[in-house]
Amino acid sequence: MLAAIGLDEKQESAYRALVALGAAEVGDLAHRLALPEPDTERALRRLEQHGLAAQSSARTGRWVAAPPGVALGALLNQQRHELEQAELAAALLAQEYRVESDEPAVHDLVEVVTGARAVAHRFVQLQLGATEEVCALVTGKPIAVTGMDNEAEEKAATRGVTYRVVIEREVLAPPDGITEVSAALGRDEQVRVVDRVPTKLVVADRVLAMVPLNRRGAEPAALVVHASGLLESLTGLFESVWRDAVPLRLGGRGEVSEQDSTGPDATDLEVLSLLLAGMTDAAVAKQLDLGLRTVQRRVKGLMELTGVSTRLQLGWHAYAKGWVARDLQERP
Repeated sequence: MLAAIGLDEKQESAYRALVALGAAEVGDLAHRLALPEPDTERALRRLEQHGLAAQSSARTGRWVAAPPGVALGALLNQQRHELEQAELAAALLAQEYRVESDEPAVHDLVEVVTGARAVAHRFVQLQLGATEEVCALVTGKPIAVTGMDNEAEEKAATRGVTYRVVIEREVLAPPDGITEVSAALGRDEQVRVVDRVPTKLVVADRVLAMVPLNRRGAEPAALVVHASGLLESLTGLFESVWRDAVPLRLGGRGEVSEQDSTGPDATDLEVLSLLLAGMTDAAVAKQLDLGLRTVQRRVKGLMELTGVSTRLQLGWHAYAKGWVARDLQERP
């Protein structure tokens, strides 16, 4: 938890123990932490550098914890200041980049990344840099990067980045494939399946895309495509595959199964009924014990399914299709 301010696990454990005790001898603290005394003393020295602990002036070898509210508050303020400076620098660099790239040369629109490690690193960067949406086509035989299992995806999803992923059916064959897809669905990601995808592809915020270069016998390589006609084509390719793919859903017992893409499922119908009854998205989410993003994602999916652009149109379509019933009783 305190890694953000530069403490490793041993140092954080030492500080927590010292806070609980108020003050302690090195030997007593080492025994409490089940660490050798030299390691404990090094941890205390590191805490001293951060202003989190100090040696007692009244008793040699005794260490005293600094008050967390004061000591940690100071460190957090320092971290915030450094982050603000970094954000400012990033904004200035981005502005400079935009000025320089108003009319980019053709060779600047495409980067060639070579080597498995470099490709994997760029793949992670695309996800960590996304702010709105990541779209991906996942093959059953990844080369430099895996399909669904990576920390960057979890971190991006936690920040509110939405994911739309189309996987080949082959991905579901091994047990770990089912596990990874289940984890993705559990994070409210949208996952669909097809027999084959045309290529592995990642599109971040519709401004960057990454597609592999398949070179037989050569080391892995990929193209990173910036805003251009080629990027629009790759985005269009994803949308085309997405429309024809079958949605996957997570059952009550955690099983992954395909759902009929021709109509809404039971949860969709519940969401529709409550919205048509006048409830807000937040109220629907609370009533059905769903996340707010889940409700909004389902409504968006229903609008895409019916080809409408407003919720009013969706309501009329739902009545026309018989998804929900009107209350035809006349009110007194």
